[in-house]
Amino acid sequence: MTTSEPEVVAVEYAADRVVVTLNRPTVRNAIDAAMVESLHSVCAELERDPRPAIITGGTEVFAAGADIAQLRERDRLDALAGINSGLFDRIARLPMPTVAAVAGAAIGGGAELAYACDFRIGTSDVTFGNPEGLLGILAAAGAAWRLPELVGEPLAKEILLAGRTLGADEALTVRLLNEVVEPENLLAAAHGWVDRMIKMAPLALRLTKLALRAPREAHPMLDNVAQAVLFETEEKAERMDAFLARRRKSDV
Repeated sequence: MTTSEPEVVAVEYAADRVVVTLNRPTVRNAIDAAMVESLHSVCAELERDPRPAIITGGTEVFAAGADIAQLRERDRLDALAGINSGLFDRIARLPMPTVAAVAGAAIGGGAELAYACDFRIGTSDVTFGNPEGLLGILAAAGAAWRLPELVGEPLAKEILLAGRTLGADEALTVRLLNEVVEPENLLAAAHGWVDRMIKMAPLALRLTKLALRAPREAHPMLDNVAQAVLFETEEKAERMDAFLARRRKSDV
């Protein structure tokens, strides 16, 4: 693996995955403009060369929100530019799946970053929350619409309108977390999820994510076209030939 962007985001590139580590520990990985810019650079690389990605803040904290000092100075034009929402939407739209490896606080913008990922693995001390209203703003980087999709509207209202926070057990129960592990096992567990993904044909994995994200009216036409593309690939033929050979061998 090679490492780049060590100052606010450390990125490890491997042939079959990328590990992105938020790296502002002195401010609990608060998301600032430099981090946004670095994460856009990672997205550009993953759009050019699609691979699954793991996003983590380490074993103590994921991200305790946006950088309030910078947020304090933003005006309506900054809000309309969608600085954080545009980034998180780009992450959600990456061609291959993403895994958020979450420890400790995932608050405000940190929670919204985790919501944008396809999977979330957490430690037992995880806390998800969106207290933006206490600062006179709203959770505008995806929580207002992505969170109801993830946990249902009633619970999303409790979090966004009544300041509820979710710990690991409840987050697992409502499937906001896919798995809870000990902190020392967090990154290994995230890699385990990627290991499952990369057993699948890369193009099939990519088109399945696209189909999952498509609006209802795009189906079944999108599914049929995607399947038509996959039916013509050499990998489909090779994988099915291998399956049939294994079955014939087991029948002997």
